[in-house]
Amino acid sequence: MTGSVKVTVPRAATLGTMRVVIAGGHGQIALRLTKILAGDGHEVVGLVRNPAHEADVNAVGGHVAVLDLEKADVAAVADVLANADVAVFSAGAGPGSGAERKKTVDRGAAVLFADAAERAGVRRHLQVSSMGTDRVDELDPKDTFTIYLRAKKEAEDDLRGRDLDWTILRPGSLTNDPGTGKVRLADKVDRGSIPRDDVALVLAGLCDTPASIGRTLELISGDTPVSEALKNL
Repeated sequence: MTGSVKVTVPRAATLGTMRVVIAGGHGQIALRLTKILAGDGHEVVGLVRNPAHEADVNAVGGHVAVLDLEKADVAAVADVLANADVAVFSAGAGPGSGAERKKTVDRGAAVLFADAAERAGVRRHLQVSSMGTDRVDELDPKDTFTIYLRAKKEAEDDLRGRDLDWTILRPGSLTNDPGTGKVRLADKVDRGSIPRDDVALVLAGLCDTPASIGRTLELISGDTPVSEALKNL
């Protein structure tokens, strides 16, 4: 087994709650999602690479597994996913990273996480992607953002071929504006932006929205309350 694992969570969820494991647990969307789910009484485990991030995840109600998805093997990740009800891939190399880390995180880690979900028997799988992946062939192949989109697209394609209850969510441009709780969520929407608050709120709802299974959904700010947008699926 490669990679270090530090799991500080119970191995089963409390009766009547979900156990949700989030890859990229210290990300801005993931922390918001953890706060929402934990506030609703669910057990949330955030996978983080840096042990120093544990306090931030704990502060919003989550537990932590210290695990580097660029170095860990599938067995180590599957061990963290054991007994989970939902797996959420919300990891990313970040805007300051180079082209290689787009491939190893945005694609490679996503594929590893899905492999581990299959091994652990976790059927419900949410993957955060990005709007624009469907036009990657029109863009400059050497541009770092294009490489990022291609990595996301390859991760999407991999997930679609798996026997999982998957949903791919493609948010528009992300902002740190306060959430409005109103969105446009559909198989295809116009290009636009959305606060991270609202992305997290939609992800929380998608954890238990069967109508979203097997769909690639796009998301921007809009006029429809999140609960209604989810029902409309």
